[in-house]
Amino acid sequence: MGAMRVAVLGAGIVGAACARELALAGCRVTVVDRAGPAAATTSHGEGNVLVSDKGPGPELLLAQLSRRLWPEVLGAIAERSAQGAAAVAAAEWEPKGGIVVATTDAGARELARFAGAQRETGVRADVLGPDALAEAEPHVTRDHTAALHYPYDAQVQPAGAAVALLTDALAAGAALRTGCEALGAVTRGGRLTAVRTSAGLVEADLFVNAAGPWAGELAARLGAPVDVRPRRGDILVTTPLPPMVFHKVYDADYVGAVGSSGEDVQISAVVESTRAGSVLLGSSRRRAGFDDRLRPEVLSAIAAKALRLFPGLAGVPVMRTYGGFRPYVPDHLPVIGCDPRLPGLWHAGGHEGAGIGLSLGTAVLLRDLMLNQPTEIDATAFRVDRPAVLGAAARTGDEETV
Repeated sequence: MGAMRVAVLGAGIVGAACARELALAGCRVTVVDRAGPAAATTSHGEGNVLVSDKGPGPELLLAQLSRRLWPEVLGAIAERSAQGAAAVAAAEWEPKGGIVVATTDAGARELARFAGAQRETGVRADVLGPDALAEAEPHVTRDHTAALHYPYDAQVQPAGAAVALLTDALAAGAALRTGCEALGAVTRGGRLTAVRTSAGLVEADLFVNAAGPWAGELAARLGAPVDVRPRRGDILVTTPLPPMVFHKVYDADYVGAVGSSGEDVQISAVVESTRAGSVLLGSSRRRAGFDDRLRPEVLSAIAAKALRLFPGLAGVPVMRTYGGFRPYVPDHLPVIGCDPRLPGLWHAGGHEGAGIGLSLGTAVLLRDLMLNQPTEIDATAFRVDRPAVLGAAARTGDEETV
């Protein structure tokens, strides 16, 4: 019997990471995408690799695993070939650390409580007094009530990181098919055996739904719907500046926005520099379906929040804005594992805004589950057959039985 054939549906960073792990494990992997590598959600994010915004629980464990893996995986890719080394350089791994700033007394109390719970699970969160904060971030507001430094927060250039992972997957024998949209399922004896696409039939032993915000739509087409929905986010990009932001800095409201389920727009300040000198200003979260229109009032609210953290940004030109869709699940946990309704179908998604950071841990977890190996962390909380995932999004898929 030959190697197990796996089709990964989606060439964003989660799909690329999964393809790499499975190819290195000896599977015959084909990555399928209707556009190209990192062409959608992955290229529209900030590249966060965070532990600071996650409270104790399964997602934090996945974040801690992923944070440990990032330098290891990038180092392995760079060592394997010159092409890999060039791809890793483009990923711009930067373990810059994060700083969370509270500007109200209530925010300071909540930040202290949140960090205290995190420390019990091994997260390092160091209190910064006014002088230490001024030394770490000379341009941040002095009108603050508390600040914490998270030294293990990091950043990547997301599209570059995805390409590095995919480059390594291809070097390990994976194949890539672009311009190939999944349309429906072919089953035999109740098992998924092929996916009909716009470019013909893709056959495999196992299929991974790594379609990001489109995972719900793809799953419905395959006859096994999951409640993964798009949640819109927007970012402002300044013109290049002299160095003025040295960490990933965000206000204490960000954690609440990440964990919110409201329909209304959630705005919090996230400010960080890029190697090119531009400063990225985020972030917003709103449920708007796949409506990709920019809303001036949302962009203005992001700018106002950013100015509260960094008053010196007043008058700095914004040269562009962009937005993207995060894969939102109502209980705010990823979906990782096999689909018990349709043997042969697996899911790796639902990370909302944390997919860049969580991609490596997700891929290792999926690989071990697929190969029936012990997992490094408990995957039960991410299972597909939980109420939040099999809830309101149920639709009839397009299935062909042979």
